[in-house]
Parts: sequence; structure tokens; C-alpha cells
Amino acid sequence: MSALATYASLFLVAFGAASLLPMQSEPVLVGLLLASDHPAWALVLVASLGNTLGSCVNYALGRMVERFRHRRWFPVGEAALDRAQAWYARWGRWSLLASWAPIIGDPLTVVAGVMREPFWRFVPLVALAKTGRYVVLAWIALQLA
Repeated sequence: MSALATYASLFLVAFGAASLLPMQSEPVLVGLLLASDHPAWALVLVASLGNTLGSCVNYALGRMVERFRHRRWFPVGEAALDRAQAWYARWGRWSLLASWAPIIGDPLTVVAGVMREPFWRFVPLVALAKTGRYVVLAWIALQLA
């Protein structure tokens, strides 16, 4: 596989994994770290960019979600959305440092949009969390290789 195809594939998987789609980018990153001759820093950078941009899409969806909240087809119940908003109101922007975590991370980025967190604060916190996870994962994978 060419370098461009490798990086593009990793970017797309990381982007998709940051969405509410059931995808995981960690196995792809570890596989590429162990099986390819691409620099670890470049793979971590591409995965981090894709994952952070995917979270920005979640944020944008969160900004738009309020207008559809009372529709019958809306996928999240009123009580669940209220709970998420209360949780975010309690913990605030610092909860975005948990955006790397499975299960809770992606919904957190949506709730940040719903709660109108300023985008200029959202991006650095999410980028730090996402990049930090990939750096730790790459370090562990390369130590065990």
C-alpha cells in the first residue's frame, strides 16, 4: 500500500471512530505501527487529526440538535439528553479531556456542541485528549514490539 493510501486509510478510520459510528481506530494504528515502515510520529499525527476532526463534526451536530429535540424520530430520549446536559453543566469543559474514552467520549463532544461550548476552547481540549491517547498507545505498542 502506498504511503498516501496508508495515511488516508488511517485518517478515515480515525475520523469515523470519533463519530457515533461503531468503529475503532486503535487496532489500525497499532497494526500500522508494527507492520509498516512509516514513522510513528506521522501515524500518530494523522490519527489525531482524523479523530479530532471527527469530534468537530460531533460538535456541529450537537449545535444543531436542539431544534430536533422534540421530534418523534429523534434518537435520544428527552431524559437522556437532559441528563447529559446536566452532567456537562456540572463538569464543564474539562470533561472534554475524557473525550478519548470509549463509550462516553463521543457523546461528550456532541453535548459540548449542545451546551454551546466555545469552539476555540473545544478544539484544543479534544485535540489534547485524542493525541494523548494515541501517543500512549503508540508508546506501549512500540515497547511491546
